[in-house]
Amino acid sequence: MIRVALDAMGGDRAPGEVVRGAILAVERLDLQVWLVGPTEKVERELAGAGYRGDRIQVIQAAEVVAMGAHGAEAVQRDRHRRATSILVATDLVRRGEARAVVSAGSTGAQLAAAQLSLRRMKGVHRAAIASPFPTLEGISVLIDAGANPDCDARDLLTFAVMGSIYASEVLGIANPRVGLLSNGAEETKGNTLVMEAHRLLVRSGLNFIGNVEGRDLLTGAVDVTVCDGFTGNVVLKVAEGIGTGVFHMMKAELRDLRSKLGAALLKPALRRVKGRMDYSEYGGAPLLGVRGVSIIAHGSSDRKAIYNAVRVAAEAVEKDVVGRIERALTTHGLVEAGAAKDESREDATE
Repeated sequence: MIRVALDAMGGDRAPGEVVRGAILAVERLDLQVWLVGPTEKVERELAGAGYRGDRIQVIQAAEVVAMGAHGAEAVQRDRHRRATSILVATDLVRRGEARAVVSAGSTGAQLAAAQLSLRRMKGVHRAAIASPFPTLEGISVLIDAGANPDCDARDLLTFAVMGSIYASEVLGIANPRVGLLSNGAEETKGNTLVMEAHRLLVRSGLNFIGNVEGRDLLTGAVDVTVCDGFTGNVVLKVAEGIGTGVFHMMKAELRDLRSKLGAALLKPALRRVKGRMDYSEYGGAPLLGVRGVSIIAHGSSDRKAIYNAVRVAAEAVEKDVVGRIERALTTHGLVEAGAAKDESREDATE
């Protein structure tokens, strides 16, 4: 049975909603959850929720990285004591006691914990966040969605390989179409980074369809959108803002009786559209390129979002996403070029 380590103290609604999300997960899925956090506080939440089962266990972690804190610095300070909930949870995966870690806490802290404890795969210079992105045709992958503001062309190639494997194995997209985010579809468009990455992707053997523009992301023209983390995070936040803003504008316009009657007829369709844009439906985004499954959930996650994040983690374990990515990196010739460099970087972090 798959065991997932869940950071009980991560997120704006922790520990209450995290604990209730864990309960939903063990009720609906064939897995175990280890809730990591201050034992007394977490057990009080479990008792308050009325849980009496045996598939949730509480693991003590005295310290918590606050949502407003500089997560990476907090993890670096605690790296030797390993007392924060995200480090304890990630260490459970490193030691093989859990198969995946999930947190809705500080993204910076989770990135630092994963790279310190799980380590990067050989051939991966930078791990990347693969965020689910809704389109008219279903779900695509946006990678990198915020882990790496600065990248080189080889990093973008690595992101494309990892995102393609995730789209294929977890999202079930056959031969996923990979696009490089740029300011024009022509191969001569883009900055130096984009043009260099384009040349690598053409020769990659992936189903690379070329450059794509921002307007292409929602149409479903591409299954994996590749970009640096700065651009990807801006795209993600703009998309979230547009989704929220459009629904607020529609609500403001539906004030008179005639509009309200029309809205009543459209309500089922609008609810379905809203559901497709709701982050809680997708659960979380995997951090790809580390030697273990690490799922980053939205900071505002409620119990539904936490449940879905745990579900995504279990699916990544079942589909052996980590192993498949490692094999794909070798196939695409990325391991030999970066292995020695990566190992020296890892030694420097000890």
